Parts: sequence; structure tokens; C-alpha cells
Amino acid sequence: MHAPLRKRHGPGLQPPLLHPSRHSSFESESSSKKPQFHLDLWFYFTLQNWVLDFGRPIVMIILPLEWFPLNKPSAGDYFHMAYNVITPFLLLKLIERSPKTLPRSAVYVCIITFVMGASIHLVGDSVNHRLILSGYQLHLSVRENPIIKDLKPATLIDSFELLYYYDECLGHSMWYIPFFLIFFLYFTGCFTHLKEERKMPLSAWLLVGPSGLYYWYLVTEGQIFILYIFTFFAMMATVMHQKRKGFVLDSNGLFLLSTFAITLALIAVWVICLWNDKVLRKKYPGVIYVPEPWAFFTLHIKGRM
Repeated sequence: MHAPLRKRHGPGLQPPLLHPSRHSSFESESSSKKPQFHLDLWFYFTLQNWVLDFGRPIVMIILPLEWFPLNKPSAGDYFHMAYNVITPFLLLKLIERSPKTLPRSAVYVCIITFVMGASIHLVGDSVNHRLILSGYQLHLSVRENPIIKDLKPATLIDSFELLYYYDECLGHSMWYIPFFLIFFLYFTGCFTHLKEERKMPLSAWLLVGPSGLYYWYLVTEGQIFILYIFTFFAMMATVMHQKRKGFVLDSNGLFLLSTFAITLALIAVWVICLWNDKVLRKKYPGVIYVPEPWAFFTLHIKGRM
């Protein structure tokens, strides 16, 4: 009888051990996944929002009309095209850095809808700007504008109202709803137990003012106050829900919430200052009164230039 075989490990049959270098690389990978303030992404968001979106109508006013004939794309149109490419790319990069795994299908649908809505707005806004150069007044409705009243045949007015619908209603809805939804989905993952991540760094404080000011412009000019306020309330509700579980906002979540809070304060000041403006009141009837900055510009500033 042979003695039962014993498992012997030769030099090449040692049980697998966690190599020190692998262990250290694993720790470094884990630490890299800890929530950190995304200075690069928030800076790019702020920069391209101010240059490509807010600066778009300004560059169309400043540059000579001879450089961009009315039957060709203007400088602002090229700004809008760049915005339509860069913004969804930044949104996807932001989602990639979320500590929480987000539903891919929802993100893809949001990005696709965003690009389509922003593209619809590109065309409508391009034609709308050329109407402004021809005397169209933004503080008046389509049918009340002097250059529209005299159109023959009268059915052309319906076509311009359709253009207005694509630009200001459908385009804005398909642009801004997925835009804010992606920010909210990202916000739901911005919670942590880490004490060092419960405050914003200095770089975040430097960006939160310009970012909040831009979103004031976005909400007022885009006429999306209801969408914005629902998103803000949803953020606040999420914070209270997570607080019961012992979680608090990390630096990125604090940055988003502070940005939206500044936006709300600026909107309140804007509405109070224009509360008694009879012309704008007529253009924006109803309970929610939030005038557009460019309507204010064509009414009170353009005539003095």
C-alpha cells in the first residue's frame, strides 16, 4: 500500500498570493475613485457656456454684417454648432466620473434628445436673429411685430409662428429637459461619508458665482423657470433623503446646489426689478412672470445705442 499522496507545493506551485505591487496599485485605484472636485470639467462647462452660449448673440451684434450675409450662417451659428458638439461631450465625461452607476439607457436617450433639441434651436435662432436685424422686436409677440403684420399672403404669419414654436417651445424643451435631467442624475451620486469631501475647495468658490450667473441667463432667456425650480426642489429632497441615511453632499454636489441657489436668488432680484414693467407684463402674462433678458434689451437698451 502506498501512503496517501500529500499535496506538495513546489517552487512553481505556490498558492497564489497578492503581490505587493498589485496590492498597492489596487489601493491607488480605489483612492482615485474617491469623490474629488472636478475642476477641469466645471471650468470647461463655465467657459463654454459663457463663450458659446451667452456670447453667441453678442458676437452676432458686434461683428459687421458684411462678413456674414443674411443668407449664410453667422458667427453666432458657428458658436452654436460648437456648443452642440462640446456640451454633450462634457455631459458624457461628467457621467463617467459619477461615483454612482447611472442607467445607461436613460443617459443615452437624454444625450440624443439634447443634441436634437439644440439643433432645432440652432436653426430657429439663426432665422430669428436675422429677423431682429430686419426690425423684429423680441418684446412683442409674432403677430404684433410691425414687420410681420404686413406680410402677404397672411398665411406667412402662421409659418413664422411655427418657426417661433420650433425655436422657443419644442427646441427649448428637447434641449433643456435632458440637460437638467442629466445634472440631476449625476447629483444623486454626489453623496459621501468622507469628512474631507464635505466642503468646497477654493477653486469651486471661484467658479460658483460665474456659473450661477450663467444659469440665471439660461433660465430667464430659455423661459424654463418651472423646469429649473422642479430640478432644484428635487435636489433639495434628495439631500434630505440621503441625510437620513447618514450621507452628505460631496464637493461636486455642493457646487451644483450652490450654483442653483445663486441662480434662484438672481432670478428673484430680476423679477422684482421688472415687476412693474407694463410692456414686458403684456409679453409674459400669467402667474409666473420671468422676462427674457434679450426682450429687455430690445425694449430698453437697443434704441439708445
